[in-house]
Amino acid sequence: MNAGTPRGTSGPLRIVRLANFVAPASGGLRTALRELGAGYRAAGHDPVLIVPGERASDRDTEQGRVITLPGPLLPGTGGYRVLTDKRRVAALLEELAPDRLEVSDRTTLRWTGRWARRARVPAVMVSHETADGVLRTWGLPENLSRRAADALNVRTAHTYARVVCTTEFAEREFVRIGARNVVRAPLGVDLVRRHPSLRDPAVRAAHARGDELLLVMCSRLSVEKRPGTALDALEALLRRGQRARLVVAGDGPLRARLEQRARERGLPVTFLGHVTDRVLLGGLQASADVCLAPGPAETFGLAALEAMACGTPVVVSASSALPEVIGSAGAVAADDGEAFADAVRLLLARPERERREKARARAECFGWSTAVEAFLAAHDAMVPSVGDAPVRPVVPEGVG
Repeated sequence: MNAGTPRGTSGPLRIVRLANFVAPASGGLRTALRELGAGYRAAGHDPVLIVPGERASDRDTEQGRVITLPGPLLPGTGGYRVLTDKRRVAALLEELAPDRLEVSDRTTLRWTGRWARRARVPAVMVSHETADGVLRTWGLPENLSRRAADALNVRTAHTYARVVCTTEFAEREFVRIGARNVVRAPLGVDLVRRHPSLRDPAVRAAHARGDELLLVMCSRLSVEKRPGTALDALEALLRRGQRARLVVAGDGPLRARLEQRARERGLPVTFLGHVTDRVLLGGLQASADVCLAPGPAETFGLAALEAMACGTPVVVSASSALPEVIGSAGAVAADDGEAFADAVRLLLARPERERREKARARAECFGWSTAVEAFLAAHDAMVPSVGDAPVRPVVPEGVG
């Protein structure tokens, strides 16, 4: 067996996880790190998370030990920091002596895969976005973005023992280059904290009148998320005579530009910024009529799945992995406002009870216990009963 290849174990493991591009206002990645860490710990393992921050800290949390190392702000990202001191990170890894390494960044932290090979520590890289998808959202032509992505992914696949992809959509770019060390492990949703019972008429009334459609978008306001599509969709609906309002929960480098655009065009948009209160956010998602997820490079889409767990259907980008995740419980649209408006009207044509029950039923296919077991299997780690909200033993369409 080659050095760095995961080997089965029946005992607890120290699983050291590293992630860059994590900020206080991070959404999906921060949620995934927290839930997976908590699941690893509940399963009897010793998870340790290393992330960048403003200052150094070392805390014991529900997701295990969380070590923050000082990292500089990345300009133009709205608060993202990165781990740039390789010597300090390497020294910390030596000190921690991990049994497994899990890296949530294929670019700036790829060197840790080489460290793991030298240390004979099995390492996996978790693909949280498609490289070519992100490059396209930054304006690179499709042929160039694909070539650049393929070159990056070849190096990534060679560096790590395994590459974990959360959907078949995310796996495709590695299949394209012939990578044979790719495994599938879906993410999940908290089916207790995200529930239709969070729906609150008072929350809805605070944002929209009774005769108005309430749209909600929970997203980081950055280029690759294409948040402007939600404003385009609202504008298209208003032109068609649909009374509607949009609430945006999230922050990022595009916020000021989006707010200015909403003011100039007289669009009824409320920008809440990053919502730290998970109960408040769940109430907003549950009280919406439709949620919008316009990001074309999403490889899973936790915010969309959370909305569905709250019983709210979602319109998603046809260019992303989300059609695979939502199945027939939502609607799929091309990446423009008119198409998103069409999809919203399509959802509204369904009886309300039917569309809300269907959204919740689909979300119930994605409990965190299933995700934790799949990630531990990728590490060849012990997988006892983790304990989660009861979920139906259904393999999600396109994910199994």
